[in-house]
Amino acid sequence: MEPLPEDSNRNWTEPGVYEVAAGVYRIPLPLPNDALRAVNVYAISDGTTLALVDSGWALTESRQLLSDALKGIGAELGDVREFLVTHVHRDHYTQAVVLRREFGSKVSLGQLEEPSLKVTADPDQLPMQAQVELLRHCGADEVIAALAKMFGDVPRRTDVDQWEDPDEWLTPGRRTVLPNRELEVVHTPGHTTGHVVFLDGAAGLLFSGDHVLPHITPSIGFQPVPADLPLNDYLDSLRLVRALPDQRLLPAHGPVAGSVHERIDELLEHHRQRLETMAAQIDAGASTAFDTASRLGWTRRGRKLSEMDAFNQMLAVLETAAHLDLLVSQDKLRVQTIDGVRHYGTN
Repeated sequence: MEPLPEDSNRNWTEPGVYEVAAGVYRIPLPLPNDALRAVNVYAISDGTTLALVDSGWALTESRQLLSDALKGIGAELGDVREFLVTHVHRDHYTQAVVLRREFGSKVSLGQLEEPSLKVTADPDQLPMQAQVELLRHCGADEVIAALAKMFGDVPRRTDVDQWEDPDEWLTPGRRTVLPNRELEVVHTPGHTTGHVVFLDGAAGLLFSGDHVLPHITPSIGFQPVPADLPLNDYLDSLRLVRALPDQRLLPAHGPVAGSVHERIDELLEHHRQRLETMAAQIDAGASTAFDTASRLGWTRRGRKLSEMDAFNQMLAVLETAAHLDLLVSQDKLRVQTIDGVRHYGTN
């Protein structure tokens, strides 16, 4: 599997190894039963030392494709010195933990991911337990029932060993990755509380993880330990990165893009419009986050909430709640809790 030049006309999910800059290679790895279809892992190499940004999902197929791709740049799985992980979601973190156990690679993760990682690693903690509680506050009993039907009332935990602690908790600042290459670690909460991006200013690159994606808006606050105002965190993080010099966008999902700033401007405008739309729905009589989400279109196709699977219904309702709670914090809406459900109204 020889490296290919990055090509915007090629489907970004096509397996292979693609040279995006000198010494930087994009490696798409598969995601099972996921609309995203693939996650980009980035190999950074000087021919002697090798580091990876993110790692992929701990799956047999993913491991094999990663191994094949690394052979294309003259390396093997055991040559990976370090995994720099943008955030603690399964498709970014778990393969790094499994490969560390076998080869001794170092794993590094943002420090503020520690609370969520500890909850995820707890064998007595049910998957999505925090999200189910939030859905109750949203008046989304239908979605809770659909999740139980989709995943079972008591999902089995068979992956606790994939959630071990990293070797290093990352904090913002400059960090040497290869002997002659440094990255800037930038804390970008929102998608998760401890999400980080990696800035290679010398090469004009931003390894953006799920913070800035070229074709979709990242889910907000899907994590075992929810944040109080995850959308506020996310918008602040977008503005933080927008204030940095513009770079090429190396996202975790989707093709490489030419401008981080251009995409951030689109994301900020999307959320501005979404906040206005949700406020209008409350003004028109919607009361709960579930009510509001049910009145909106979702994805670029404008699908109804009822047309989506249970998992994506959950993401949609919780994202709606994040927008409504931000409007409350801005004194643009009011909220009261009745029998455990949050009801919103206009001021």
